[in-house]
This record gives sequence, structure tokens and C-alpha cells, in this order.
Amino acid sequence: MLVLLPPSEGKADAGRGAPLKPESLSLPGLAEARAAVLDALVELCAGDGGDAAGSAGDTEKAREVLGLSEGLRGEVVKNAGLRTAGTRPAGETYTGVLYDALGLDSLDTAAKRRAGRSLLIFSGLWGTVRVTDRIPSYRCSMGVRLPGIGALGAYWRDPMASVLPEVAGEGLVLDLRSSAYAAAWKPKGAVAERTASVRVLHAPTRKVVSHFNKATKGRIVRSLLTDGAAPKDPAELVTALRDLGYEVEATAPERKGRGWSLDVLVDQVH
Repeated sequence: MLVLLPPSEGKADAGRGAPLKPESLSLPGLAEARAAVLDALVELCAGDGGDAAGSAGDTEKAREVLGLSEGLRGEVVKNAGLRTAGTRPAGETYTGVLYDALGLDSLDTAAKRRAGRSLLIFSGLWGTVRVTDRIPSYRCSMGVRLPGIGALGAYWRDPMASVLPEVAGEGLVLDLRSSAYAAAWKPKGAVAERTASVRVLHAPTRKVVSHFNKATKGRIVRSLLTDGAAPKDPAELVTALRDLGYEVEATAPERKGRGWSLDVLVDQVH
């Protein structure tokens, strides 16, 4: 099983680990694309200052490109120093509602091993990383248009298309990404037929509630990892989730080359 996760805007502070070693990241087929995005982001945020923060004008330009508020000016400085900043495992770097509910740090040893094998976190900067990959804290969403790179969602499509089908292998793909990150890789053909996308709906209203949507997705992943469930296809996933106590409505594809849609219904919305 391969689980596709969005990142989070919230991230832990720089770790005490050694600076980034790009060659150590998983999925080496993405290395060239990662290097290009990293170079463009650091150049944008450092301006003429190399790896240091640039002038006030440079900072304002970077803030505008990255869509950052005035209160997040410090994120530009952080990005300028990415090559020398301390690192943490990606599973510790990303915080926020989904990752709080997932609680990777409190999983038992076996569940952590399963997480290391099955979870992929998508990223505007890195493309996608495993939870064990050591990365610095950064700010660069998939919706950004970087100078010299363009829209990151479009930029990542070709590299992802060449790498991820092999990573997906012959097993289930559980897609929990938001739309911006889903645009970077859309499973096709046989991989798509083994893919299940999940929405979390408030049962009485059948409406998506953003905060609880993220929290429930985190709990779903935690439940699967803790239970050791290993569904091989979307139909088996539906059974596994129901066995774990989730109320699931499944829509199978009507045509070949399409994925399954699962709605997980919840009564609580906070």
C-alpha cells in the first residue's frame, strides 16, 4: 500500500541534524528536479546575497511570489538558508491537523516501519519525500510560480510521471492529497484502477468540513498503520476501513483507467 499525503503549511523549527544532503533523499529519480527548484527558491529569497537574506526589495519580491503575509517575512530568511539549515525527518518536520492526528512519533516500532515504507508526503519544493527523509523547514507551496521554473504543480508532472508508477508497484494507492498537490501526479492506467481517493463528509449534511477532514484522514492512516492492515486494492480497503469502525460509502469506477472514490462519513465536525 502506498499512501499519498499533502504537506502542511505548519512546520517544526529547524532541527539539530546535519544540513540537507540532497543525495540522501528517497526517490533519486526526482533529484534533478529537486535541485532546480531548490536553486530557484534560494535565489529568489537570497537575492544578491547568496545564501543570506537579500535586500528589503528582494524580501518583498520573494514574499509576493510565495504568497506570504507581512507577518511571515521570516519565512523568506528561512528559505534563503535552506542549504545550511539543520534537518529533521520529514515526518517530524510537518505539523498541523493531519499530522497531529496521525501522531507518527507515538506509533509502535512495527507501525513506524510500515509508515516509512508506505507514506509519501508531497511538496512544492521536494516533489515528494518519505517520512524518514531528513529535510529542513521551508515555505513553498505547490501553488507557487517560481521564477525560472513556473507553476510548481505543472513543473512536477513529468518527473513524477516517470518515477511514481514504479514506486506504486502493483499495490493499492490511497490518495489523501488536496487538489493542489494531486495536480502534480495523477495516476493513470492500471495504477489509477488501484487508486482510492478519500473525502471526509459530515454525515447529516454530506458537506466537507476542512479541519475535521484533515484530522480524520490522519486518524485513518494511523488506524491502518497500527492495525497492520494491508489491503491490496480499493475493495479490500473499504472492507479494512469498515472493520476499523469507519462508515464508508464507495463508488467504483465505471470505466477502465479510473480510480475509486470513497466517502468517509463522520458525525463530529470539530
